[in-house]
Amino acid sequence: LSCVPGHESVVAEGPFKGKNFHEIMLSYAKEILGERLLNKYGKDFPLLIKLIDSADDLSIQVHPDDKLAAKRHHCQGKTEMWISIDPADDAYLYSGFNKVISAEEYRSRIADNTIVDTLGKYYTQKDDVFFLPAGRVHSIGKGNFVLEIQQSSDITYRIYDYDRRDAQGNARQLHVEESIDAIDFSDTDSAAPSKIKWIENHEEIIADCNYFTTSAIAVKENVNIDLSKRDSFTIIASIEGDAQLTDANGEHYNLPQGTVALIPASMPRIQIGGNCKIITSYIK
Repeated sequence: LSCVPGHESVVAEGPFKGKNFHEIMLSYAKEILGERLLNKYGKDFPLLIKLIDSADDLSIQVHPDDKLAAKRHHCQGKTEMWISIDPADDAYLYSGFNKVISAEEYRSRIADNTIVDTLGKYYTQKDDVFFLPAGRVHSIGKGNFVLEIQQSSDITYRIYDYDRRDAQGNARQLHVEESIDAIDFSDTDSAAPSKIKWIENHEEIIADCNYFTTSAIAVKENVNIDLSKRDSFTIIASIEGDAQLTDANGEHYNLPQGTVALIPASMPRIQIGGNCKIITSYIK
């Protein structure tokens, strides 16, 4: 679910089928966001949702917070989270550091290809939840399949890329010096994952911050969610089993496993049917 310029999602079904997300936001931002979030974000949709299937180790990176991103890039920063859906037996992620290091050691370890030795390495299991505030160094290793929920920002400082080269022998650009002001070098204590607690027909919060509130629901037959006091859009992602959505007007929509629905702030309630596992996200 993306409204990032050049990467906009296209609606799969319903009255706006075939339209891209940016077009819809231009005309219906108030209905989608609600008055509160419209005043805060204008017509920019504030979240970005991805499914990532890592066939190889992805680059090690960090994202700036809002203050640094505004200063350097005139945009918001990036806090994000990962939900592990289907990891390979030996899959792992890097999150935070395993010890406090200095900026000098950081530069040195990138130069001598030992930066991974300083990172928190976690072998992933199904339903692991990794919260990644801006400033936390992180990377997705080979064999992971994750749902990523994040601020809608494409500002990334790539700090290490395993010395990979393209066909012309060129390395991708690194942002070592730019990243130093963004990194929390003392980030060692809270980088480990938590675990989803699935509760039948109940939104159980698994991450809660200024940028998003994310919950997990184990749907058994039918669950009704009251959205009338939320004053926010709600994103629904089906990560296990196929769901059926019924809106407040009685319209029905299928939500197969691996798909995402955007419920506008103007919708007072939604019913989810089926036997499935759902992730929801909204902004408090």
